[in-house]
Amino acid sequence: MTEGFKTDVLVSGTGPFAGRIALDIAATAERPISVAIAGRNRDRLDWLRTAGNARAAMFGRPATFSTLEADLTEDGAAERVIAQTRPRIAVQAASVQTSMVISDTGNAWTALVAEGGLSATAPFHAVITGKVARAIAEHSPETAFINCCFPDVVNGLIAAQGYNVLCGTGNVAILSNVFSGAKGISDPARLRVLAHYQNLAAWRRPSGERQGAVAPRVFLDGREIADVFEDFADVKLTAEPAIEVSGASGVTLIRAYVAGEPWVGHVPGPNGLPGGYPVRLEEGTLRLNLPDGLTQEEAVSWNAAFEAANGLVVEGREARYTGALKAVLKRWDFPHADGFALERLDTVHRDLSALRDRLSAIPA
Repeated sequence: MTEGFKTDVLVSGTGPFAGRIALDIAATAERPISVAIAGRNRDRLDWLRTAGNARAAMFGRPATFSTLEADLTEDGAAERVIAQTRPRIAVQAASVQTSMVISDTGNAWTALVAEGGLSATAPFHAVITGKVARAIAEHSPETAFINCCFPDVVNGLIAAQGYNVLCGTGNVAILSNVFSGAKGISDPARLRVLAHYQNLAAWRRPSGERQGAVAPRVFLDGREIADVFEDFADVKLTAEPAIEVSGASGVTLIRAYVAGEPWVGHVPGPNGLPGGYPVRLEEGTLRLNLPDGLTQEEAVSWNAAFEAANGLVVEGREARYTGALKAVLKRWDFPHADGFALERLDTVHRDLSALRDRLSAIPA
């Protein structure tokens, strides 16, 4: 462990995503690594600590697990957790919006998200993430920060507020890893994928129903695949969150960062950029690892176009809703449907919570 840090990894959250990260570290750690898990569910904390230490023993891995009980929605809780743990890397997976909203149906709120897109939930994911980012800036600025909660969009919100964010997990890394698995590719440098979270929806449908969807850009051995849907016709994601891949996708990066080793792979929201990219980690710094001939400006523009057409766009200190999402928010008289200043995020979250509560009681 690097001098000055009390623990290697802090995982905030006790849900399935956080559990997948922690328990996969337990099964794969190659060097000594300490993991602290923070959340408000005491029974779940106890189980993740017990299961993490059990899996480390089972697989003969040098990983140890501890827990802190904390409600990160409360004022001062994030500051206390960061000050107590001083982690080398903080992995934020706690949110006030369950990821199951992508597959749940039956009420007007889930219908709104299905029509307008997942960016409707961005303020929910940004609340705890913002608190943790601020606590790191104030109490442990050397701590690296990974946000797992809707990082394609939320990381931009966090960066625009002046906080550092290394990247997210999942999304583009779901596709890059399932594509690698489908082709039997073990060298991560061979495959490079450019993908926004909005590209994932097509892969939850049967191959014959993907016509008209926008495909990710996929480069294999330096050459772009012309028809991604045809080349990976047998690849299909679950309708539910693909936690078995998405939660696991950050584990090798987390381990490499703690060990101070280089790493090559894919992440969403690197350094607050919109969407997902191939990246490389060198000496603790994450840089884009784009295929030859593709500039950073082109890659960022390609990703940003998705939210510009429909979603939530960050411009300076302002956030602006667009497309179908803006239209459906206006239809339900959401007071911030035209956008909001980032310093009003708490107010936006409160008003969006009230809208969600109201719509959740209305059948779809």
